[in-house]
Amino acid sequence: MELPTRSNVKTNETNTWCPGCGNFGVLRALQSALVDLKIPREQVVLVTGIGCHGKIFNYLNVNGFHGIHGRVLPVMTGIKLANQDLTVIGHAGDGDQYDEGIGHFPHAARRNVDVKLFTHDNKVYGLTTGQTAPTSIKGYVSKTTPLGAFPPRLEPLKIALASNASFVARGWVGDVDHLKELMKAAIQHRGFALIDMLQVCFTFNRVQNYQFYRDRVYKLEAEGHDTSDYYAAIQRADEWGEKIPIGIFYKEDRPIYRSSLPQIEKTPLVKQSLKVEKFSELLQELM
Repeated sequence: MELPTRSNVKTNETNTWCPGCGNFGVLRALQSALVDLKIPREQVVLVTGIGCHGKIFNYLNVNGFHGIHGRVLPVMTGIKLANQDLTVIGHAGDGDQYDEGIGHFPHAARRNVDVKLFTHDNKVYGLTTGQTAPTSIKGYVSKTTPLGAFPPRLEPLKIALASNASFVARGWVGDVDHLKELMKAAIQHRGFALIDMLQVCFTFNRVQNYQFYRDRVYKLEAEGHDTSDYYAAIQRADEWGEKIPIGIFYKEDRPIYRSSLPQIEKTPLVKQSLKVEKFSELLQELM
């Protein structure tokens, strides 16, 4: 097993993100978090979806799976249930996770599957050149909404809280050190963990840019927020406008999904013997 270092956690791939992209902050935060936590690289699995965020798979020297649009959570769930010794981290875009993949989101949260979901929420479809996303602010003008987006934005934190997620947080890419600490807390949490990351698409979303967030974000821990208070978390998650909170909104210790499955509670599937004759018996039943 090889512990991650500043040098070996990187790859030699040429980075093709746009200059100014918020993904650079996400990448630096995750690299630093893995180095700090000293999790062997072989025990980390990174799952990504479709979108600009998916390229992060190319720049981190860990195991990985690049899936299809909206299916980050099912892949993560399968990997974790097959081998509970792995640290499974998923990266998805706001469109990838909260549009195509929204059906998987509340179920992974309520089941408390022991995976970590880091969503790149830049409020625009960046890879496909700037269409409105489900988290776009009402009135946002794009090539698909020239008169401005008319429905209210989807609110990921409130959906996560309503789905009984056991760890709900928000970070932003302009504060890499703070985002790194949120990632470390999420990875160390036993259960489902969401970090909705306020991302910046410097190319297509010129409204929610770096200055927009610098003028508005504040840290919950500086306000004495109680992360065990569910109703306080809901109130904080409802804040959006002149003040935007970041940090851990809610955290709860409760049994994880695997603990309800006696077949794999103690021994992961990858360490169980494969009895071929059992498959033959099953096939005979189905024929």
